[in-house]
Amino acid sequence: MKAIVRAIEYALPEKVLTNEDLAREFPEWTVEKITEKTGIDRRHVTRDGECASDLGVQAAERLFASGACAPEQIDYLLYCTQSPDHFLPTTACVLQDRLKVPKTAGALDFNLGCSGYVYGLGLAKGLIETGQAQSVLLITAETYSKFIHPGDKSVRTLFGDAAAATLVQAAERGDEAIGPFVYGTDGSGAKNLIVPAGGMRNPRTAETGAVQEDEHGNLRSEDHLYMNGPEIFTFTLLSVPKAVKALLEKSGLDMDQVDLFVFHQANRFMLDRLRKKIKIPEEKFLLAFENFGNTVSSTIPIALKEAETTGQLKPGMKVMLVGFGVGYSWGANLIEW
Repeated sequence: MKAIVRAIEYALPEKVLTNEDLAREFPEWTVEKITEKTGIDRRHVTRDGECASDLGVQAAERLFASGACAPEQIDYLLYCTQSPDHFLPTTACVLQDRLKVPKTAGALDFNLGCSGYVYGLGLAKGLIETGQAQSVLLITAETYSKFIHPGDKSVRTLFGDAAAATLVQAAERGDEAIGPFVYGTDGSGAKNLIVPAGGMRNPRTAETGAVQEDEHGNLRSEDHLYMNGPEIFTFTLLSVPKAVKALLEKSGLDMDQVDLFVFHQANRFMLDRLRKKIKIPEEKFLLAFENFGNTVSSTIPIALKEAETTGQLKPGMKVMLVGFGVGYSWGANLIEW
């Protein structure tokens, strides 16, 4: 038995934050400047009391409603998030109950960001191809907007909230439909994309909540998301081309044998530079972030679903997925659609 990606659905919050909204708050940044720098026109953000898990439930319910499978068929639930409902219990356990997945199913959370979807597929493949599961529900869900100070335009222009539900199932076939994989980790870059306070290492206090202004006029405290953009950019340009090369070597394929490249949808500037550096033909390089923003672990499944809907992604295609970001963490794999 081999693991295959059977279906994907996604969910977005109703509230929308447009470039026009941001330009009104930050007059020094015009609508045109925001669009030019990011490639993003709008992003969806959660309201107070709306959690990542709520979006995950919506995405999973859409998956069930599509007829791809029923809740009772799921025998393992993987939940990728950095925005859990609580420190404990595990949010995946709460999702099992909300989604009416059988009590005989396994369920776990894993804390990864922009590489999370690739790692989730690797976990799902391992569960299925070792006989531990037949139908894995992989939910990626993130609400970075809750970590962002309203006065920090450096990250507020980039990130959107979303969730995606991917059904990975066992199928009788001889060749791999998911894999091979390459992974990478460099924890020395942890400080460059971080919410410094709020965990056990640095609990929130009145001092951590003190808001400061950086040299670019962005406001944040240690309780908020901080991103060192130049360092993230340098890491990406060094790590991603190496990962692509390693995956091609591991799979024995040439670039022209890959039908579509779906990278983590970070922003236009970064993706343009990566595509040119790796020398990927523009028509094979998927972009799908204009109406979503950077939705962290959900960018790749959302892009896949959008490409399937528009006909850009067709059955039998060989697709390379590459996730990279917070951690630092990165991973790449192939799938056959």
